[in-house]
Amino acid sequence: MEEDLREGMLNAWIGLNGFLKDSRMTQTLTYNESVIMKLALDQYRQDGVGRVPVQTILRKTHMLKSQVNRTVNSLCRQGYLAREKGGEDARALFVRPVPERLSDFLAVHERSLQMAQTIIDVIGPEDAAHFVRICQRLLAAEPKF
Repeated sequence: MEEDLREGMLNAWIGLNGFLKDSRMTQTLTYNESVIMKLALDQYRQDGVGRVPVQTILRKTHMLKSQVNRTVNSLCRQGYLAREKGGEDARALFVRPVPERLSDFLAVHERSLQMAQTIIDVIGPEDAAHFVRICQRLLAAEPKF
């Protein structure tokens, strides 16, 4: 029975991961670009600046450093993000959203929110809230694999 549950979890994870990456929810941005922009947007909503340490992006996304660097470089080239050096530690690197491009990202983000609403409509708000709690608990535990 335990084996069936583990297999079921893996199959669900693979299906959900593929669904999210293939959903075209981000259209003009890659999936990784959208993830990094979402982190910057969340910070921007908190403080009006959105300055995020690249180390925080690495920690929250679990992407490889080279992958984060490529993605940040792409977002900077497209004008979505600006790079900034750290104040006291010149080695520290930060990114922040470019205010003039936030509306462009918000249009992409709205499509993601519509997809989330579609999922809520399918599974119901109670199961959606339960899913969020499960994910938060898992992330808080920081399991080592």
